[in-house]
This record gives sequence, structure tokens and C-alpha cells, in this order.
Amino acid sequence: MNISETFEVNEPDKPYNIRHRCYYFAKEVILFVKDSKYDKVNSSLFEQLVRSATSVGANVIEGKAGSSKKDWMKFYTIALKSSNETKYWLCLIRDTMEVSNVKVQDLISEADEISKIIASIIINANKV
Repeated sequence: MNISETFEVNEPDKPYNIRHRCYYFAKEVILFVKDSKYDKVNSSLFEQLVRSATSVGANVIEGKAGSSKKDWMKFYTIALKSSNETKYWLCLIRDTMEVSNVKVQDLISEADEISKIIASIIINANKV
């Protein structure tokens, strides 16, 4: 099985698996950045956005391969921080640039939902 098959799901709009959801979110952010027009002064905002958005899923995947619960928790905590950082960059882009507010708001909402899911996973894991 290749890596792209790992992320195929029947419902790409709202996949149940957090790994899939993070993958589709990162993909949407990359496509948003690719389609956006921005000046050199704003390029670092978009670079940081792509880094943080892709980091969420990468850390969830890395956590799944963790060797211990402590290792798993470390990666999920980083994923949560990256998701929150992604919201920061998206809000900054929304408030300082002329971009599609609908698209940015959709991405902010999805980042917020992903943050809540990951936080819930972390909280529930600490109860066990």
C-alpha cells in the first residue's frame, strides 16, 4: 500500500479518522495558498501557514507510530499546538489581506474542530 492509499476515505468532506481529516485539511490549506495572490511581505505568513497546517497531520501520524504512551502524547500535543498555530496564521491573513473570507473562515473552522478533537483525544487518553 502506498502513502496516498492510506488517506483514501469514502467521505472526504468530513472523514471520521483524525489522520484523514488532518490530511484533507493540510491539502485544502496548500491549495488555498497555491491559489492566493500575495506580496513578498506576506510570503512568510503563507510559509508559516503551510508549515503549521502540514505539521498537524504529520505529528498525528508520527504519534501513531510512537513507541510508548508518553511518546504518543508528545506528538499529539505538538499536533494540537500546530493546529492552534494554524488558526493564528489564518486569522492574521484574514485580517491583513484581501483574501476570500469565506474560504479562510472555513479553514479556521476546520482548524478549530481539529484542535477540539485532538484535545479531546489527549484528555481522554490521560483518563486511562
